[in-house]
Amino acid sequence: MPHVEINCFPGRTEEVKQKCAKKIAEDIAATLGCNLSSVSVTIHEVAEEDWKEKVWDSRITPAGQELYVKPGYTCD
Repeated sequence: MPHVEINCFPGRTEEVKQKCAKKIAEDIAATLGCNLSSVSVTIHEVAEEDWKEKVWDSRITPAGQELYVKPGYTCD
């Protein structure tokens, strides 16, 4: 049911990504009151030079009211 997409710069180990995904899934399940088996998490690595185009302009900016936690930076 809930699906979470994480976009981040490359460079983290597989172990760190697995740990992050597991913790996010556990928190989502507990907070939304659903089974852990219903939660999925993907991690997309995006190169820093591609961030503005692939994440900021296409995912963050258009999110509008669906963006519940706003970043403390801008991509101008």
